[in-house]
Amino acid sequence: MADSGRVKLDSPSSSPAPGRKKAQQSPGSKARYSVNAPGHCFRKVTLTKPTFCHHCSDFIWGIVGFVCEVCNFMSHEKCMKHIRTVCSCMTPTQVRVPVAHCFGPAGQKKRFCCVCRKHLEGSSSLRCEVCELHVHSDCAPFSVSDCRICHQDGGQDIDTYQHHWREGNMGSGARCELCHRVCSSSDVLAGIRCEWCGITAHASCCVSSECVFGRLRNMILQPGCVRICSRNFSKMHCYRISESSQLSDMDNLDDVDTQSPVTARDTQSSSSPDTGKQTLKVFDGDDAAKRNQFRLVSIPRIIKNEDVVESALRAFYIPDEAQDYELQSYGQQGLFTEDIINRNGTPDNKSVFKDAASDSWLLRAKPRDTEVLKIYPGWLKVGVSYISVTAGRGSTVNSIITEALAQLRKQDENPDDFNLVEVFMSSKQVQRQVLSGQELLLDKLQEIRKTSLRQMNQTRFYLEEVRNRVVQVSLLLGGFPADLSKEEYTQLLTEHLAIKSHLVSITHVYAGQGAVVLQISCFSEAERIYMLAKDVSISGKQLYSLVIPEIMHRRLEKRSVPLLVFVNPKSGGLKGREILYSFRKLLNPHQVFELSSGGPLAGLHTFRDVPHFRILVCGGDGTVGWVLGVLESIRHKICCPEPAISIIPLGTGNDLARVLRWGAGYSGEDPYNILLSVDEAEEVQMDRWTILLDAQEMTEDGKENGFLEPPKIVQMNNYFGLGIDAELSLDFHHAREEDPDKFNSRFHNKGVYVKVGLQKLSHTRNLHKDIRLQVDKLEVELPNIEGLIFLNIPSWGSGADLWGSDSDSRFGRPRIDDGMLEVVGVTGVVHMGQVQSGLRSGIRIAQGSYIRITVSKALPVQVDGEPWIQSPGQIIISAAGPKVCMLRKSKSKQKKQSGSLKESRSDSPAPSDP
Repeated sequence: MADSGRVKLDSPSSSPAPGRKKAQQSPGSKARYSVNAPGHCFRKVTLTKPTFCHHCSDFIWGIVGFVCEVCNFMSHEKCMKHIRTVCSCMTPTQVRVPVAHCFGPAGQKKRFCCVCRKHLEGSSSLRCEVCELHVHSDCAPFSVSDCRICHQDGGQDIDTYQHHWREGNMGSGARCELCHRVCSSSDVLAGIRCEWCGITAHASCCVSSECVFGRLRNMILQPGCVRICSRNFSKMHCYRISESSQLSDMDNLDDVDTQSPVTARDTQSSSSPDTGKQTLKVFDGDDAAKRNQFRLVSIPRIIKNEDVVESALRAFYIPDEAQDYELQSYGQQGLFTEDIINRNGTPDNKSVFKDAASDSWLLRAKPRDTEVLKIYPGWLKVGVSYISVTAGRGSTVNSIITEALAQLRKQDENPDDFNLVEVFMSSKQVQRQVLSGQELLLDKLQEIRKTSLRQMNQTRFYLEEVRNRVVQVSLLLGGFPADLSKEEYTQLLTEHLAIKSHLVSITHVYAGQGAVVLQISCFSEAERIYMLAKDVSISGKQLYSLVIPEIMHRRLEKRSVPLLVFVNPKSGGLKGREILYSFRKLLNPHQVFELSSGGPLAGLHTFRDVPHFRILVCGGDGTVGWVLGVLESIRHKICCPEPAISIIPLGTGNDLARVLRWGAGYSGEDPYNILLSVDEAEEVQMDRWTILLDAQEMTEDGKENGFLEPPKIVQMNNYFGLGIDAELSLDFHHAREEDPDKFNSRFHNKGVYVKVGLQKLSHTRNLHKDIRLQVDKLEVELPNIEGLIFLNIPSWGSGADLWGSDSDSRFGRPRIDDGMLEVVGVTGVVHMGQVQSGLRSGIRIAQGSYIRITVSKALPVQVDGEPWIQSPGQIIISAAGPKVCMLRKSKSKQKKQSGSLKESRSDSPAPSDP
């Protein structure tokens, strides 16, 4: 055996050599210990390293512990009678409603696998983007679809909410809701946490099952208020989660990987004579054998055949009895079953596990004449989780339905009004199949087991009423040319996507954004359009498509003010992605939108009928301006008259966030505390300004000589600059375009600003000779300056106080809601550096509400950090209609910082301020 890796049998006449008796002992003869929690198979082990109990999370003193041979649950002897956590092999029985996971690469924090309970190491670990499930990549196929229910799908009706528990991986210091003792651990997978309301508890403590969504109840979009028809779409599509290139190999996630997390760490060699063990490759069915996806099973070389089968079942997390299964040598016809080797090496008169050339085996279920099925009554209000029905050789689907209705006391119902639905609860996708009435159910079960035993363990049968459900799939398609009519968009859709007019209708047109919303009454047509649109380009611009949920606003609670979250994952390096992940877990993922997928329009359209909601923008000042611009353009199409906006600063300058007390930049604060701050923030008004850039060519005598281009209109929130300030921004912009991958850190970005500033030290520009300034229709004489800046907020250039704090009788105190702009000049790079360091302020020039600038030659300009070269002509700045509502962080929640003057000025003026 040491040479071939095969199971070896001693000769009947031979006797064990001295010293080999212990090695020949079958593991089946070891003492096993039963507990109240189902599925576990405990045995006593000798501990060789520091070990913690998974039940109480205390250190196990001494050298004796008890470990589950299936899921590696470790326990004190005294804790075994209190264990309530089920084994990983029994998790399919704990699923209430199957909901698939959305796997992505794991983060950097220390986590434990929810399947094998071992520490996650390296880059081969995964996490669900919606819930707190963490697994090894090779354990993922053995996790089931037990993610959170975040919406109604089709005809489902959610009227009560229960806690959605997830074990372990909680924050340090979490305390039990019932006994108030610490229930979390950084050493093992311990404790449970509701993924909606966030309460934590010990697994053995009995907590009420009803969930009230906790402190964030009013800002969470509750699942019963969201509806989406998602039959042909994965959860990644429904939640608009962009699939990372790192997950290109996840298409085969439901296939069993070639390594077992248990055996790969326990097995050193398949043929080492010193260990007395060997390693077998075991396939769980024809599909795994075809794909060469196997599990490695480590067993002693002298072992009962029944124990080999039992070890293989544990490797696949199958909780069935070993006598119902057998091993086939892969590629051979011989069946080797019930091989028993007693302790002195003499076999019984039963068949023996023969030497074979192959060390690969197929795990098969033995044929059965009858089988007890668990039938789940779907969404029928019957008060039971499932019923048991016996299926025989002649049992058809119709006969099973009839018997199930009788057990449910619905024998008066017509069986033709019900379907028996096969549901495969794989971790990545829930697959449903309606079984035909005359299909033999026992043959169906044997077919599933032959394909994959793992699949059979994750398969359920549901009894559901036949309903004629109205299919309504909403898709947002964008990337079209802007400012077209509905008929022109219909023509483009027909030409490029060949839409079927009797199945597809345009419900909303957003001409300014070049986007339309389609309502589709056929699943297959919706899937075709969704996939085809991603491969179509119009006028050189690629289309995008998003699945849009429907918010049933009439079901929202009266005090509910849902939070619409926009996250720019490109801001703040990797912090944007982590924030996106955190908010998807804390809130409903249907209220969290990634701006790289369709921009703000998708979220605003989804919330169009919500009477009151707030917005949280995670990004820099440019991202906030983007959201404000789209909101302003479609304000007349949404019900909420004035959604208030809060900010998580992920950009470089973050001047607006500083003014509203949200800080100079995100530095890893707890996302839950951020949401509490948003909930308690106060509403303030802020001016917005329209800048009309009317580029004209000038003759030598100074007269206008016609237009070079049509007028350009931009919106301003923070500030508008001409001259040296804009020139530095333009050089930074060009450097970022040349190598964008390097600009993922605020510190690096500011370093580049310093570098380009030093290069301009010797540069002089007499800006006052190139422009004329009118403020409120009055000519203003400009001093000798190189830069002119118009301020709407009292923060500029990453928190600098450009206007200054000194009182001046000529001017009023700046406010963000006073309808006035502050006009300030700077004399050069040195002056700007002094302002940044707090040594000086700018040169105060004027205050006013209507600005006209005449530019006599091309100049660099910038609006809220976005720079370009502006041709000669007129520039007019005026108020942009109504003010916008912003959220200012409460002072009691504001993080204490060692503030400079520019930080202390960040509390924006409000009418109540002194």
